[in-house]
Amino acid sequence: MPKTDVDKMLAKHKQLIHLPNVQVVSHVQRSEDDWHVNTIMLDGYEVPFKFKRKKRYRSLKGARVNLTYYPILEEIAGIEFEVMKVVRIKVA
Repeated sequence: MPKTDVDKMLAKHKQLIHLPNVQVVSHVQRSEDDWHVNTIMLDGYEVPFKFKRKKRYRSLKGARVNLTYYPILEEIAGIEFEVMKVVRIKVA
């Protein structure tokens, strides 16, 4: 069976995690410089998943998505929070 793009990414970058067919409960977009920062919350997860795009993204609220991401620490007001940095998102 041929390897998919996701399988190749996961094999090459060990820190990546793939999460298939999860439901988006919340999706918020905000402008930051020339980018649109998207933050989504997933059903059953308490950490935010973030990604950037040059153009606005359609609302994903209620959609099922496949995500490839890795955890990072983000400092806000001197406090560190765990955030998931999305490198690939596709509607399932």
